[in-house]
Amino acid sequence: MDFSQFKVLLVDDVVLNIKVVDKMISRYKFQTRAASNGEQALKMIREEQPDLILLDLMMPIMDGFETLQRIRAGEAGDPNVIVIILSALNSEKDIIRGMNLGANDFITKPVIMQRLHNVIEKQLQQKMQA
Repeated sequence: MDFSQFKVLLVDDVVLNIKVVDKMISRYKFQTRAASNGEQALKMIREEQPDLILLDLMMPIMDGFETLQRIRAGEAGDPNVIVIILSALNSEKDIIRGMNLGANDFITKPVIMQRLHNVIEKQLQQKMQA
């Protein structure tokens, strides 16, 4: 399946994490952009209208929980954009909170490449069928 037309926004305050995830998903030939905090992410979402957002939770200025809440409230365009959380937070409380705020999925760090690929493919296939 050709996913090269999809835009992906990587949101993480750690540059190395962005590089690692970008490399993990490079096989899809996505159009990728990166933001280092939630505030910057919301601005980029408004401008770029990505199809998929890979969102960290622990960031300065605006954390991923607030960012997700504001995305789902429609503050940055399409409130139904696919958001997959990638986070070192792995408690049941954090996972439930992320899912209750509207994440499409939650992947804990360190990210397992095959799991990331499976989740991305599932979410984008569902989007294409809708």
